Amino acid sequence: MNRKPAVAGTFYPASPDKLIDMLDAFAADEPEPQRQPRRTLAILVPHAGYVYSGAVATAVYTAVEPPDVAVILCPNHTGLGRRISLWAGDAWETPLGTVPVDRELAESIQAHCPEVQLDIDAHRMEHAIEVQLPFLQRLNPKIQIVPIVLATRKSDTIQSLGRGIAEAVREHPTRTLLVASSDMTHYEDHPTAKAKDQLAIDAMLALNEVELAHIVATRPISMCGCAPATAIITAAKQLGARQAVMQRYQTSGEINGDFEQVVGYAGITFH
Repeated sequence: MNRKPAVAGTFYPASPDKLIDMLDAFAADEPEPQRQPRRTLAILVPHAGYVYSGAVATAVYTAVEPPDVAVILCPNHTGLGRRISLWAGDAWETPLGTVPVDRELAESIQAHCPEVQLDIDAHRMEHAIEVQLPFLQRLNPKIQIVPIVLATRKSDTIQSLGRGIAEAVREHPTRTLLVASSDMTHYEDHPTAKAKDQLAIDAMLALNEVELAHIVATRPISMCGCAPATAIITAAKQLGARQAVMQRYQTSGEINGDFEQVVGYAGITFH
């Protein structure tokens, strides 16, 4: 079973030619010094429509070496499916072609973290993984993925998932990129959103997933992908990450001119 595109034509162009043109235009606007790909263990990228978040996502994807496999974690926006949902089918489709699931790595993650369960419902209409795929396909047209949707913020479960992913990746022979899909503050004014987001960003740059979860919960910060980011940072540290680099931050207000109700977008690489 293949997962069909759910947001092609809304979050990004449904036409392959128009989609490629948009992705290439984002990349062309990237400053030359920043387009120096390096070995990267993990990334944090936004998942809004490309008009709003495409430049931030591009700043991240142009900074990483092409992976063979991407383990993509996203939050559950629909409320459907299991707490930790791994796509049960064979592949995902986008306007740029078919992206196979790396079933061997997926099964290894399940073995190391039994709370990961095969599921379809959580993925059917979820956009946060789908919008990453065209970027990854441009990096490597033969990319494979392990798509996981999280509907839990239970700290011990998330930590266990991160450790399980790290163990599975360590045993896997391919170059693997860990991807946390998240937007930042939702629908607050620009100064407030930027200040709140900086607190969460500082925790991520410090590779402190415990502080990240604490700050997001207590400030509070409406960062929808806190759980994916927490799991990915845990895994990246297990795999040897010692540095995080802020690639770009902006809000929707800087795109549409509405600074009263913005969404924040952050792009970070972990090395």
